[in-house]
Amino acid sequence: MLHAAARPTSLAIFCKVVDNYGDIGICWRLARQLRHEHDIAVTLWVDDLASFRRIWPAVDVDADAQAVDGVQVRHWRGQDGAFAPEDVADIVIEFFGVDIPPGYVAAMAQRTPRPAWINYEGLSAEAWVEGCHRLPSMHPRLPLTKHFFFPGFTDRTGGLLRERALLDARDRFQADPAAQAAFLARLGVAPAEMDAFRVSLFCYPEAPVAPLFDAWRDGGRPLTCLVPEGVARVPVEAFLGGAAVPGAQATRGALTLRVVPFMRQDDYDRLLWACDLNVVRGEDSWVRAQWAGKPFIWHIYPQDENLHHVKLRAFLQRSAEGLPGLTAFSLRWNGAGHPDMDGSAADWRPLWTSLQAELPAITQRNAEWQARMLANGDLVGNLLAFVRSLP
Repeated sequence: MLHAAARPTSLAIFCKVVDNYGDIGICWRLARQLRHEHDIAVTLWVDDLASFRRIWPAVDVDADAQAVDGVQVRHWRGQDGAFAPEDVADIVIEFFGVDIPPGYVAAMAQRTPRPAWINYEGLSAEAWVEGCHRLPSMHPRLPLTKHFFFPGFTDRTGGLLRERALLDARDRFQADPAAQAAFLARLGVAPAEMDAFRVSLFCYPEAPVAPLFDAWRDGGRPLTCLVPEGVARVPVEAFLGGAAVPGAQATRGALTLRVVPFMRQDDYDRLLWACDLNVVRGEDSWVRAQWAGKPFIWHIYPQDENLHHVKLRAFLQRSAEGLPGLTAFSLRWNGAGHPDMDGSAADWRPLWTSLQAELPAITQRNAEWQARMLANGDLVGNLLAFVRSLP
């Protein structure tokens, strides 16, 4: 294991893309922050370069190895391959418990000093996370110890991913109406729409999008919904009456729906900053919505036996106490609402009305929530401090 006083200079991340963009989104933010803020040489092993390219267009989907924004990116094609001890980084991160190639693990055991081996787990507000954070797990055959590292919402977890300059950049953008207008104009938002209520929509296919569109259409206030290409394709195309390609738009009643290109991470942050409400999914956009400071609705990744509802309720209990409109809307959006509701637009109108009424209180709660998250430190700093503490 690395000596406690040693400063790690290299790190490898192994990422298999399961959630299309959320997994690689987290790993890419992690890799960039380690490289740019801590001067660590990072190698990012990724099995799906096509998904990677959608959030970072500079990625070459045909390259086995490439440098992207200072990070070495390797196409992870399978579990075969021989590695030497000198190929192993000071810190090795397996993302969400992926199986690192056996040859790499064998080389880890031969390396002197042995690397810090981290299993980077998923973000959850459940209480059990605190007890599992930083727990060791010895390899059954090799002289290696893996440690579990959990992002989280308390000082007994790893905290949340956040770059040093993120909040300053957000505040400058939100204080500059011209910058916001120019950004939205690139997405096709007309000057006449600048006074409309703006919603960004990023969700899984299971989301009840069509009845929500109906509720927005019949609402009393103009609303512009910006949805990335490929998201909620069936209800979006039904509303548009045509293909959901970037630039497509339609206005029906109070709702204007616009399809925008799938954008790189930095621009997606700006989209969150520029909207009045953000509907986000998975983990990466969920965390970025929390730092955006705007009201948001989380669409959690569905799991068998509705286990994701437990995770959703745990987060709402921590973050939305005393906000019944936000809680009810979030539960219904994730299929955990009242069993007597049939999912029609008539169900969604009162939910939307209640959520709108709570928006000022939600905004205030978000500011308080951010202050609590900032007090926990940033995840990358906490991760490196933990590695340096290992014997």
